[in-house]
Amino acid sequence: MALAELPEYPWDAMAPFAVRAREHADGIVDLSIGSPVDATPDLIRRALAEATDAHAYPQTVGTPALREAIVSWFARRRGVTGLTVDNVLPTIGSKELVAFLPFMLGLGEGDVVVHPRAAYPTYAIGAAMAGAEALASDDPAEWPRNTKLVWLNSPGNPDGRVLSVEELRAAVERARELGAYVASDECYAELGWDAPWDETPIPSVLDKRVIGDSRRNVIAVYSLSKQSNLAGYRAAFIAGCATVVGRLLTVRKHAGLMLPAPLQAAMVTALGDDEHVSVQRERYRARRDLLRPALEGAGFRIDRSEAGLYLWATEGRDAWETIGRLADLGILAGPGVFYGDSSPQHVRLSLTATDERIAAAAERLRAVGETL
Repeated sequence: MALAELPEYPWDAMAPFAVRAREHADGIVDLSIGSPVDATPDLIRRALAEATDAHAYPQTVGTPALREAIVSWFARRRGVTGLTVDNVLPTIGSKELVAFLPFMLGLGEGDVVVHPRAAYPTYAIGAAMAGAEALASDDPAEWPRNTKLVWLNSPGNPDGRVLSVEELRAAVERARELGAYVASDECYAELGWDAPWDETPIPSVLDKRVIGDSRRNVIAVYSLSKQSNLAGYRAAFIAGCATVVGRLLTVRKHAGLMLPAPLQAAMVTALGDDEHVSVQRERYRARRDLLRPALEGAGFRIDRSEAGLYLWATEGRDAWETIGRLADLGILAGPGVFYGDSSPQHVRLSLTATDERIAAAAERLRAVGETL
């Protein structure tokens, strides 16, 4: 797919359903796009404000304080030890990194980028932008010899799937056989719900149980958008193979891709404080505990969804029909077809709505359940 042939932005197709949902007497409950609605914590906002005398160009590589904060956070929260500041790099949100990674790694025509079957569409778009081919596959045995980049996503968007240490290790081992890079999108790792992930840290691809003693050609991608309500800050970073980090740093320097200095200061504060993350996680847990049984009572089956910000639901009918039925209830969801051909009957519902709106959605769904 050439750059000029990129598809229309998929969410534009939701406009008529949003109109239908807004016609509900009690207003729309927008559970479609996972954009945080809760306030950015005060301590992070203060850190940003105190750093606004930013007269000099920021460092593409990140300030020493930020790089050290990322290293410390990986050790404390993700169980990833042995990193140094040479193994980490801030990015302007994670989506731009996902979209441009194949290009920055030098992939092109004849190369394959593997991504999960149910997947955030930017993995495939990034392959197309580099002139490479995208392959949706969860089975390492299916990956062809010309695979050059493997995207993992755990916890997954849209389905909330968590990959075990064994699954991650199998993917890394196959990628190494093929001489491919591995990039693991782990942006929802602080939001585990079902056992054992409500108590046990969700595994990172950089865990030594996965990669052994070598980080070669393996990176993890993380964002503070979800755990810290920083989507508007575009605060993200990568960690892993120092050679890959160095290559991306060089490209980003040439392109002028640098995170604004005040945001770097805010990230240091966010990464050093675990309390606000726990508070936000419990908000999402309460919303999930309200919405999930209401969906199930209304005839939906929830698949996977053991972690992350979404409920991956089906009522056994075409996704667009379900989207329409929900819109008539004033509820806006996302169709599974946005995430690949493997999910024509699923919809994704986000937990990123206010407590009041989640309660309204649950009440409407319970009313449907009473008629079944």
